[in-house]
Amino acid sequence: MFPFSTPLPGPADLYLFTLVLCRIAGLFAALPVFGGQRLPVVIKIVTVLAITVLCLPILRLTPPPLPSDPFSVGLMVLREMLIGLTLAFVTQVIFAAVEFSGQIIGMQMGFSIASLIDPAMGTQAQPMSVMQTLLATLLFLSLNIHHLFIRAIIDSFRIIPLGGWRMSEALIRFMVEVTGDVFTLGIRLAAPVMVTLLLTSVVLGIMARAFPQMNVFMVSFPLNIGLGFLVLGATLLLFFHVLELAFGTLHNQVELLFRVMAKGG
Repeated sequence: MFPFSTPLPGPADLYLFTLVLCRIAGLFAALPVFGGQRLPVVIKIVTVLAITVLCLPILRLTPPPLPSDPFSVGLMVLREMLIGLTLAFVTQVIFAAVEFSGQIIGMQMGFSIASLIDPAMGTQAQPMSVMQTLLATLLFLSLNIHHLFIRAIIDSFRIIPLGGWRMSEALIRFMVEVTGDVFTLGIRLAAPVMVTLLLTSVVLGIMARAFPQMNVFMVSFPLNIGLGFLVLGATLLLFFHVLELAFGTLHNQVELLFRVMAKGG
């Protein structure tokens, strides 16, 4: 079925297509795996366009009144993009916590002086942050969490009308509370290595006092790296379990976010 009301789309149809496209593009711009610099731009554009063309006939949306000035058009486009970005924000919090835990682990293992280019974001990051982010990405895809957000962006057109995004006090409070989970989840993910290397530092401190002639610094570097990787391998299932629980809360967070944005609109 042709997505527009007439074979030759008019200004209202093109305006409707642009608004739907911007909302879907806002989601994919911040969604893990699809965001960042890992995927080529051409693949992102084709994916967003294909989803928009497939979903537009199903949504059966009524084109909103076409604004008379370019400023109002840009404001509507910005609002639609913000809806998609806000939906993807809840999952970006989890990946920020994973990166935070990797930074803590890398610092305690002695990798703070080493950095490399993160293939997901194109910026410098610690090796442990990159490794844990890749593991979280694999779990994200294996649990089909991206399907949840594709369904959510389609449901958003039913709950939040076009141009209905509003910044409200409840939305700001929700985003602040969710952002606070970065530190809580990050500490939970890094806790096994943190505790092990803390105890190792205590033991090495006692040995340095008992045997002053021993070079503790030369012993601590390979020991921390070896114990860190050993604990990471032994607690890998625990790492995935904590992440699975965090991903399991996304459905409720998306529903709560819908209620907050619908109320604000």
